[in-house]
Amino acid sequence: MSDQPYYKHHVFFCMNKRDDGRNSCGDHGAEIAQKHAKKRCKELDMYGKGEVRINQAGCLNRCEEGPLLVIYPEGTWYTYVDTTDIDEIIDRHLAKGEIVERLKI
Repeated sequence: MSDQPYYKHHVFFCMNKRDDGRNSCGDHGAEIAQKHAKKRCKELDMYGKGEVRINQAGCLNRCEEGPLLVIYPEGTWYTYVDTTDIDEIIDRHLAKGEIVERLKI
């Protein structure tokens, strides 16, 4: 058994859609953002074992701050508006290990 993590970064996008009218990540482009992140990481050859994994998550219980994603193992939470923000998170945090302060929550 290896002491190395299976993924360098594991990214979870909240995809929750509430049916009671309250704000939820799924109502603010979460599916588009998650699919974009997965595709872009594959294009950059940084997706898979030893690199990055992009996943969908149910409610992460912070929808009022969303849409949002969380990156482990750091436990860094981000919000985003569009795929430009997702690209910045990929280019800076996932590729270079830099926190994107303007998107951090």
